[in-house]
Amino acid sequence: MAEILEFKPNPFNGAVIDRSALPIDPDEFDARLAVSMERWTADGFLTVWLEIPKAQSALIPKAIDRGFDFHHTGDDYILLTCLLVEGSHIPPFATHYIGIGGVVLTPEKELLVVREKYGVGGRPPTLKLPGGAIQAGEHLGQAVEREVFEETGVKAVFESIACFRQWHGYRYGKSDIYFVARLRPLSKDITMQADEIQECLWMPVDEFIGSESIANFNKQIVRAALESDGVVQSFIEGFGGPDSREYFMPRHLIDGTGVAPFPVDPTATP
Repeated sequence: MAEILEFKPNPFNGAVIDRSALPIDPDEFDARLAVSMERWTADGFLTVWLEIPKAQSALIPKAIDRGFDFHHTGDDYILLTCLLVEGSHIPPFATHYIGIGGVVLTPEKELLVVREKYGVGGRPPTLKLPGGAIQAGEHLGQAVEREVFEETGVKAVFESIACFRQWHGYRYGKSDIYFVARLRPLSKDITMQADEIQECLWMPVDEFIGSESIANFNKQIVRAALESDGVVQSFIEGFGGPDSREYFMPRHLIDGTGVAPFPVDPTATP
């Protein structure tokens, strides 16, 4: 009789198959997977998690035939899951895209704006805030400083999060969260990113808000940055590491060290 696949239990009564010990031969894998699923069902496991390296993708059809479904892909693997007990819960993969725009304001109330080369939904592009998507492992403050510099050549320092919006039905049916940050410019010289941007300029903020050609949403988020301090970055725990966490608090709750004057549980989730 075939041996069961090597695995470890997770905290939610699931069996997580050891990818490093997967058989190379698809038929051997299929036989061992069948025996394993029988054993895990008898032992009361609810789900099975199977990460298949890209180099062993020939195993995927065998897993599909055994009732596995695709969960997500990584750079070098495909993750499949299977319910051993109907109705068991498997958390979905990432459900949102995250983006950030920057309200970069001079003391003279000049606003840094860009016009992209291509509009959205067939509409002509209008003036808007510089910004873009947050990269994996990147904090909000880092992301908006990078995006502003890449698109405009202007160096600016993150100050606070002014507001954000969420909407559904975005790319590939996922949802989208768009943060708006306020930044202080360190320079005014513009070096436009010509591949994506057709125009970049400093514009009086009142002119931006009063323009009929600019979308109301863009005006509203600029007003939010003007009228509120927003929430500031109080501290980053484990900065730069894979488990680093970024915190934001209202300014009046932050002490002189940049830390909230009361304990924050880093394991707590909102």
